Parts: sequence; C-alpha cells; structure tokens
Amino acid sequence: MPVRTVRKKFSEKFYGVILTFTPAAADTILAHFRGTKENLEQYDLIVTGDLGALGSRILKDLTWEKGLDISERHVDCGEIIYNVIEDEYQGGSGAGCSAVVLNSYLHSKMLSGALRRILFVATGALLSTVSSGQGESIPCIAHAVVLER
Repeated sequence: MPVRTVRKKFSEKFYGVILTFTPAAADTILAHFRGTKENLEQYDLIVTGDLGALGSRILKDLTWEKGLDISERHVDCGEIIYNVIEDEYQGGSGAGCSAVVLNSYLHSKMLSGALRRILFVATGALLSTVSSGQGESIPCIAHAVVLER
C-alpha cells in the first residue's frame, strides 16, 4: 500500500492537538479497505490509539461520509482507559494507551477467542512548538496493522 500524505488543518484553539490525528486515521482505514477489498464484517474491531471521545466521533463521521460506517466496530484505546466524557478531553499518550490496551485487554480477548481479527490503527504527529506557534499545520500519520488469532 503506497504512503500518502493527508493535509488537513484544524485549529488547536478549537479542537486541540489530538484531533489532528483523526483525518490521518480515517484516511488509513479507508485506504486499507479500498486496497484489500475486504469488508468491515471480516473484523471484530477497528482500534485507534487515543483520539478521545470527540476525535472518535469525528473519525466515525469522516469514514461514514466516504461510505464506510465503522460505528459498530470502532473502539479507541483512550476511551477504554479513561472515562468517556468529552469535556475532560481525555488522554495522554496515544502510544501509551495503545500499548497498554493492546498488551493487556485486547491480547487477552484474542487469546480467549473472544476476538479473532482486529484492525489496529496507531497515529502520530510531528509536533513542533515553532510550527504550532506560527499557526502551521501539524503533519500527522496513521498506520494500520491487522492482528489475527
């Protein structure tokens, strides 16, 4: 699957840094299903790192607008760890949330047979105080790994 750049600009003042990852996650999920020709029913879960409650809702909206309704299968690691209350803005580290949830909760569910196939989508950003201070966009990336039992 070729690497593509998605450029979206979200206002940090409005949304916060975490939401900049959301378009990258949506694009990666959509590219996965387009590229593999698989359908959503082949996956037990689509998991993201720490988009937060608002970011998760926006992710579901972005994929739905492109014809893929992930709302029944999507979970966010940050939402599993933290209370799902939007005005708390959740989170800390998407990498930390992903590692904790994957290596404990999801791993045990896969070992028990409760989950057989997961699309695990991790996100990241090249954060810079200089570019953020200048109002520049934050380059973000998302990569997907299929986990099977």
